[in-house]
Amino acid sequence: MNKKFLKWTMWVIIFALIVLGVSLLSLCIGTIRVSLGQVLSFLFKEGDGTAIYSILFQIRLPRIILGFAVGSALSIAGVILQGMFRNPLVEPYTLGISGGAALGVCLNITFKLNRFLTDMSMPLAGFLGGLAVIMLVYFLNARKSVLKMQGLLLTGVMISYICASLVMLIMAIMRIEDLHGIIFWTMGSLEQPNWFFIKTMIVISFLGLIITYIFCKDLNAFALGEEQALHLGVNVEVTKRILFLAASLLTGASVACAGIIGFVGLVIPHCMRIVVGSDHRILIISSFLAGGAFLIASDTIARTVILPLELPVGVITGIIGGGIFIYALCAKKSR
Repeated sequence: MNKKFLKWTMWVIIFALIVLGVSLLSLCIGTIRVSLGQVLSFLFKEGDGTAIYSILFQIRLPRIILGFAVGSALSIAGVILQGMFRNPLVEPYTLGISGGAALGVCLNITFKLNRFLTDMSMPLAGFLGGLAVIMLVYFLNARKSVLKMQGLLLTGVMISYICASLVMLIMAIMRIEDLHGIIFWTMGSLEQPNWFFIKTMIVISFLGLIITYIFCKDLNAFALGEEQALHLGVNVEVTKRILFLAASLLTGASVACAGIIGFVGLVIPHCMRIVVGSDHRILIISSFLAGGAFLIASDTIARTVILPLELPVGVITGIIGGGIFIYALCAKKSR
């Protein structure tokens, strides 16, 4: 047991160092290159009014913090849902949360609600749209104090298709100048100027980590099936409800703050199972750190690969994440 604990500690330290390294690299590179020495010197200076200081701590650092929070939240949500459903293809957006959020944003732009709430309108509309889908999926499948997992999955997929069709309908009839905002939002972006949302996302991300880790042994039991988990002393229905709500909150907050960023919640848990194993006591923490590092790195590539233009971060996570997922499947088969 001590050897296993030391091995897990080593992995946590390695992933934490990767997060730190990727964050420092992201601070250094961009339209204006900054040396690591300058970054470290600015870290110990407060109130410096230079342009470089503003670029580092008012533009790049908020993106790094938000990228870590969103990436780790989506990874944790993926771990939860894949563990509950025992289905490797389930990801945070499978339950229709992204479709509901996209529909909310479309309605927000269509009815010009951003005139009243300015910067808060898009995240709020996305969160409310995702929340509406969560509640609908939950209440459609909660029967006599039993939450049917397969019903959740199928209902979520169908509602996602319905929302996607409604989004396309709205886009087909709306004005061309309004399309850019919807399209760019649906591809994801970490350019969030509001510190309130960034701080909220950080709190939700760490809260999700704590709640999920409390149920790490229950998730291990779910790998054997609900009936076996019940025999092992797990309160199956209460656990399913809490974990479903936790995953929904993590996903909904991520979509509200950064738009739809795919593949993070699908790929990272798979890769971590290959690297550290399927025991949720280490899988949860490693996915939390690796997901944050992956999204920070993807955002760095998105804003630097075709300077001075910037790509949506969802494009990069889709390309890299899809490649990693195929490689992980091939490696698993060869083993």
